[in-house]
Amino acid sequence: MAEQAPTSEASGGKPRLVGINHVALEVGDIDEALAFYGKIFDFTLRAKRPGNAFIELGDQFINLMQAPGAGRDRRRHFGLVVDNRAQVRDLVTAAGGELLPGPFLDFLDPWGNRVEVVEYRDIQYTKAPHIMKAMGLDQSKTDKALHELAEKGMAP
Repeated sequence: MAEQAPTSEASGGKPRLVGINHVALEVGDIDEALAFYGKIFDFTLRAKRPGNAFIELGDQFINLMQAPGAGRDRRRHFGLVVDNRAQVRDLVTAAGGELLPGPFLDFLDPWGNRVEVVEYRDIQYTKAPHIMKAMGLDQSKTDKALHELAEKGMAP
């Protein structure tokens, strides 16, 4: 079993990283970005105002920020977790995204943001049962994902 990271008190008072609240993406146009991502994913818009839009991810969110001239990412990326990634390749292509070669399901949006798509059941990432219920999700984990969680003492 993997050793658990020390708490703030045990690490000399330094704050311990415990999660990600949101990710901010630079896009050339908010409406175009919402249309692009809306062709690929089912999501709820949390809020929209000039130069910003916020896409709900349950207890997290993506902040789309208008930044004309945003540059292409090479290796820098973020991973999105979905309930079913079977159609993602076709939807990315139909939406005008660029699928990237390699062992993962990575694509570039029209502004160069690199996105890796993983399926909830396949990875160690978890959401609390009450969050899953509120999102209308009922997903089990693969044996591999459960093993990864168990090694960290985090198996359900």
